[in-house]
Amino acid sequence: MRERSVVPEPHFESYYGKPIIKSPTWKTPDVPLYLFLGGLAGASAVLAEGASLARLPALQRIARSAAAGGAAAGTVALVHDLGRPERFLNMLRVFKVTSPLSVGSFILAPFAGLASAALASDLTGVLPRVGRLAGIGAAALGPPLATYTAALICNTAVPAWHEAHRQMPFVFAGSGAAAAGGLAMMAAPVEQAAPARRMALAGAALELGATEVMTGRLGMVGEPYKQGRSGRLLRVARGLTAGAAGLSLLARRSRIVAALSGAAYVAGSVVTRFGIFEAGLASAKDPKYTVVPQKERLAQSAQ
Repeated sequence: MRERSVVPEPHFESYYGKPIIKSPTWKTPDVPLYLFLGGLAGASAVLAEGASLARLPALQRIARSAAAGGAAAGTVALVHDLGRPERFLNMLRVFKVTSPLSVGSFILAPFAGLASAALASDLTGVLPRVGRLAGIGAAALGPPLATYTAALICNTAVPAWHEAHRQMPFVFAGSGAAAAGGLAMMAAPVEQAAPARRMALAGAALELGATEVMTGRLGMVGEPYKQGRSGRLLRVARGLTAGAAGLSLLARRSRIVAALSGAAYVAGSVVTRFGIFEAGLASAKDPKYTVVPQKERLAQSAQ
């Protein structure tokens, strides 16, 4: 006969029923949208320079518009979360290399200026060399902008974020690339959209692969990525991204298929950010995600 355990499963609680760590006070949807827009803008700046090198003017203009517009909208979302515009300006007074938020502010501010200058030159034809240099500068800042938000959320005590600090930048980079490529696929002529399709497909593969590795390595701490509201959001996001990748293989000639695939890429990227954000909040509220890893680390150090 199978033996029955007489010891009940442990139930982790904290004093007075309060969470062990303070749940993030960041606003929804401001912060998840900021995470998404940073990835979209950063990857779009890289795509714009690729289109410039390939001499694809329509794709270049669309990608530059996405880079400048994403940076502007992301700044608005960040300022709204902070509550007052001067709080964002105050972050630019001192540079702290140990603070992801400080580093990110010094990436976002020049990126927004360079991306806007590149777009203005493209639209008006004024100072094309200056516009090209601005575009190159924005492209250089694009990857850091797309991934620093991963460091921002992982540099916290929130278990589902902190324990995923090695894989999260790859998830964000892939998601941003998928969104940038997808948005360009929606707007660019099919004959100029090949770089966008390749970027979106590569980004989707990176996002899905990194997410799978991340949730697998997290063990119990990765439960919020699979359960509850956050788990449902991430399942929807995976379905959208995988479906978009499949459609993109058929989008070389069909404008309608390209638009549907691009929309699914963008939607998948948005939902991914909301799912990751919700998973972090869920892990902060449940004491076991803080207590169990601490006990495991203590046990390992005692060996």
